Amino acid sequence: MERAWLFSLIPLVIGVGQLSFGVYGLRRASAIRRTGVTVRGRIVRHDVNRSDEGATFVHPVAAWTTLDGRACEYPSRFGRGSLGGRLGVGTTVSVRYDPENPRRFAILGWDTEVVDKLFTVVGSVLTGGTLVVLLVRIIAF
Repeated sequence: MERAWLFSLIPLVIGVGQLSFGVYGLRRASAIRRTGVTVRGRIVRHDVNRSDEGATFVHPVAAWTTLDGRACEYPSRFGRGSLGGRLGVGTTVSVRYDPENPRRFAILGWDTEVVDKLFTVVGSVLTGGTLVVLLVRIIAF
């Protein structure tokens, strides 16, 4: 077998990474949906992050009080290029959080599972496709 098969490991590693990220996000969202508590919160500020390529991502920071009286203030897991007129500072939002770990939360209507599903699908395709190619190469030799 040639060394060329080693290049097949690149999409395999990328696929497994994306699949892992997607499954983690979907499991997290599912847990919040099953056991989470929904409360009213408000947007107190926006965290702005810039990537190495120069892209800007805005993460709204939500503040709320848990049912047991703890004050929480955390940035959203997902950032977007712009808010599109939504979620300005002072906006009232619904927040669903994990009562055992309030850092795990979702702003209803903002945090979606689309990104996690996309990573899961792309990761599955890359992983499955690469494994098929590797198996065919192994059997052919």
